[in-house]
Amino acid sequence: MTEQATITTTVNLLQDNIQVSAYLAEPKESGSYPGVVVLQEIFGINVHIREVTERIAKLGYVAIAPALFQRQAPGFETGYTPEDIETGRNYAMQTQASELLSDIQLAIDYLKNLPQVKKDGFGCIGFCFGGHVAYLAATLPDIKATASFYGAGITTRTPGSIAPTVTRTREITGTLYAFFGTEDASIPAEQVDEIEAELEKYKIPHRVFRYDGADHGFFCDHRASYNPKATADAWEQVQQLFSQLN
Repeated sequence: MTEQATITTTVNLLQDNIQVSAYLAEPKESGSYPGVVVLQEIFGINVHIREVTERIAKLGYVAIAPALFQRQAPGFETGYTPEDIETGRNYAMQTQASELLSDIQLAIDYLKNLPQVKKDGFGCIGFCFGGHVAYLAATLPDIKATASFYGAGITTRTPGSIAPTVTRTREITGTLYAFFGTEDASIPAEQVDEIEAELEKYKIPHRVFRYDGADHGFFCDHRASYNPKATADAWEQVQQLFSQLN
């Protein structure tokens, strides 16, 4: 596939006196493109998330990454030191599922108002914290294809609530692909099996990928856990998943 030239910008989404910053990447050439929402790790809209957003746009999508910590820390982005991880986790623990879903819908509605964006189904991709949030976002009616990367806690909790996110599986209306590394201590194999069982129970179109030797964060080439082999295969699967939006 020939990569398209892209343009990027930061936009502000307004709702209920809340201004949510978002990173937007889109093909430079005029046309009609599907929209994809990119959901951050605990590290904010940092260089990795911006690169993923741009990479998706190069494939022929209009991609937007809303800042999921806008209420906790506007403009937050950081690296991957132990101190950075602790800070990011603290912000993640302060989020609420209802607010996250509202902000994601806000990003979708922004895309809907762009003349070059198709209106009949959107994609979603998230990593780490964003992988968990992507599973939540899959319950939104506009989301037709979701890629959830190593979302920890899906079977044990949900942001700001008691019932774990996996209990919302029945609400998913599109296709969901979930990606995990077998060496990821934060997501035990039995939790992956539970997620897959729920997807099967409710007959959600899905695929669950388990990469031998891959650890948490394997898709991020800025982290020590980067796994090129697992990343290459996962990226092919994501492209196949999002092709249904075209």
